[in-house]
Formats: sequence, C-alpha cells, structure tokens
Amino acid sequence: MIQAPRLFQCLRNPTFARLYTAQTINLVGDALTWLGLALLAFELAGENAGLILSGALTLRVAAYVVLSPLAGAIADRVDRKRIMVITHLARMVIVCLLPFVTQIWHIYAIVLALNLFSAFFTPTYTATIPLIATQEEYPTAIALSSATYQLLGVLGPGLAGSIAAFVGIRQVFFLDGITFLIAAILVITLPGQLMVAQRQQEPRTVRRTLQDIRMGTTCLLSDPPIRYALAMQLVAAIAGAAILVNTVGYVQGTLQLGKLEYGWVMAAFGLGATLASISLGTVNPGQKQTVLTGLGAALITLALLPANWASLSGLLLLWAVAGVGQTLVNVPTQTLIADRVDVDIQGRVYGAHFAWSHLWWAFSYPLTGWMGSHFSTATFLGSSLVGVAVWGIAQLVFRPAAQPKVTSGLWHDHNHTHDEAHQHRHRRNQIVRNAHSHLHFHHTL
Repeated sequence: MIQAPRLFQCLRNPTFARLYTAQTINLVGDALTWLGLALLAFELAGENAGLILSGALTLRVAAYVVLSPLAGAIADRVDRKRIMVITHLARMVIVCLLPFVTQIWHIYAIVLALNLFSAFFTPTYTATIPLIATQEEYPTAIALSSATYQLLGVLGPGLAGSIAAFVGIRQVFFLDGITFLIAAILVITLPGQLMVAQRQQEPRTVRRTLQDIRMGTTCLLSDPPIRYALAMQLVAAIAGAAILVNTVGYVQGTLQLGKLEYGWVMAAFGLGATLASISLGTVNPGQKQTVLTGLGAALITLALLPANWASLSGLLLLWAVAGVGQTLVNVPTQTLIADRVDVDIQGRVYGAHFAWSHLWWAFSYPLTGWMGSHFSTATFLGSSLVGVAVWGIAQLVFRPAAQPKVTSGLWHDHNHTHDEAHQHRHRRNQIVRNAHSHLHFHHTL
C-alpha cells in the first residue's frame, strides 16, 4: 500500500479534511475579491486606483488589529463552527454588494465591513486546527494550510483574472459569493460542535471579556519562545513590506521591465514561501521552532541587502529566498503557540497573535514609504539595515535560553491550588491558598 506524503497525512482526519477544503475554497474567493477590487478601483478612479487600494489595505489591517483579540476571546467561549458559518455567510452578502458600487466611498465601506468579519474568521480557523487535529497531525496541518495559502497567492490572481475576463469585472463578485456559500455549507456539515471543554465560568460581563482579551497578549509576551518568535515577525514584516511596496517600482522603473516581469518576481516570492511550507510539512524539523524563526527572519532580511543592484535573474533568486524566510518565521510561530498553549485558551492567544502580527505590518508600511521618499535609490538596502538592527536587538533581548527543563510546559487557565504541579508566584508576592483561576505556566519536566 502506497503511503501518502507526510504533508498530506493530516487529511486522513475527516474533520480537518473538510475544514481544510472549506478554507481552500475561501482562499479562492479572497483572490476573486482582491483582484475584482483592483479592477473596480481602476474603473472608478483610473490612475488613482493605487491610492484607493492602499486605503483599503489600511482599513483591513486596522480591523484585524482592533477586533482579532475579541474574536479570539469569543472563539474560546462559543461553538467555533457557528462563528465560521456566520462570517462566511456575512461575507457572501457583503461581496455581492460590490457589483452595485458607483462611488469610491462605497468601496471603503464594503472593504471595512468585509474585513470586520474576516477578523473574526481567520484567528478562529487557525485556533481550530489544534483543536480537531491530534498532536502528531497539527504541525503538518498548519504547514499544509500555509502552503495552500502561499500557492493560491501565486496562482489565485491569474485564475481570478481569467475568470474576470470571461464573466466580467462586476459579475466576478457573485462567483466570489458562491465560494463563501460553499465554504459555509462544508463547515455546517462538520460533525458535532467545535468547542473547547468548558468548565464552570463567571457570567459574561464586559470586565470578564476584557480580561479574556488581555490574557491572549499576556500569554504572548510572557512566554520567552513565543515572545522571541513575535519579535522575528516584526523583522519579517519590515522586509515583507519593502518587497510588497517597492518591487513594482524597481522592476518597472529601475530595471525598465514590464508587468509580466513584475509578476514573475512576485511569483518567485510566493513559490519560495510555498516550497518552504511544503518542506516544513514533509520533513519533521529537528531544530527548535525558535531556531527556525530566527533563521527565517535573517534570510528575508539579508535577501533585501543586495536587491537594489540585482538584475532580473538575481531578483528572482533573492525573492525566492525571501519567501522561504517568510514561511520559516510564520509557520513555526503558529506551531509554537499550539505546542505551548493549552487548547482551552488557544483562541485568545491566536487572536492576540493575529492582531500583533498585523500591527507589525501597520508599522512597517509607513516605514517603507518613508524609506522610499528619502532613499529612493536604496529602498531595499535601507529596510534591510533596519531589519538587521531589529534582528540583532531581538537576539540580545528576547532570545530564550536553551534550558528545556525550564521552558517546557503549557500556558493554561483553570481552577487550581498551589500544589507541586502549580508552583508560581502572584503579583507582589501575595500568598493565595484557596482554589483560584488565572493564567499561569504549568511546567513539565
């Protein structure tokens, strides 16, 4: 009997296989959405379409930063299947409004509404992978999801462009709505509820909800390996923003090439990221996840260093290396959270992580714009030097000590007393003898 490649063995889990199929269809819909928006913006604003799209991307990041922690808190308290179905159906209705857009402000309003629901869906989906997959399955499940995301990032625009050319710019949004509907039906048919085991809880109040939101960020910043990986994501965001913003100007301006060559260069970045995701899912990495994140941040940053003097072939190679680096930062970070955070609170932590990682991009985009305006002939070099500086500071300040007996364990939140398994301090060294609940790290030797 022929054994499936390791990357695809997680699809033997029927629940994950169905959820993964729904997400893949959802990603096809996203490709249709953003290509259709670009064409619609050009139809309404001509050469100012780029300004409209940059505003839309800003609204997208803002929605993610503000709402993702709340989404994570809710995902730990209710049936995640219900959240994913509601967000799919809501986005189906919203994208079907786009064919009727006649004003630029309509685009902004619809994009904001669309990403309000995306901010709830994405961290909920990410947190659900470790919930439905076994401990052996979820690393490859995360890698497979990342590989699919990256691959559709490469192939999606071409597919969406072909569909738009065939059915028309505005009609493509109705097809987009159908993809959300199909994804919602697949999620509805998942067996049972997708909920973490619930213990006796306090009544839902604003104060308790704010505590849940704060818990996700507290866990991210309190755990040395996860905190280090989050710092590496800042490095990757600085380099990634430079690639997304400045590549078109370098290829079409400095190199005096066309749109086709620009597409090749960005495809090289996506293919590098895809191959790295496949490798992480195929080969069980012997290195620590923190080693991979540090290596990935170094790769994507150093790839930018000579880019301002690269030919087309050189840029293709550098951007492929940068794509590998991007994946080596992002996928191990998600795996770290699954490894080190109890499933009962993973929704809150993934929600907080989604917000912080997008906050890095909200910081990096203006930085890249400033670099472009002040160092127009060395934009990639400038971003690379900033990234190298941040990477070096993170190594000195955040790199966790290699002490497995100290760092192994799980963050969790449950009723406990301070027995041998729960030796930890409270604030101001207060002594608590009664059973109580708060976020703490449970060491495993």
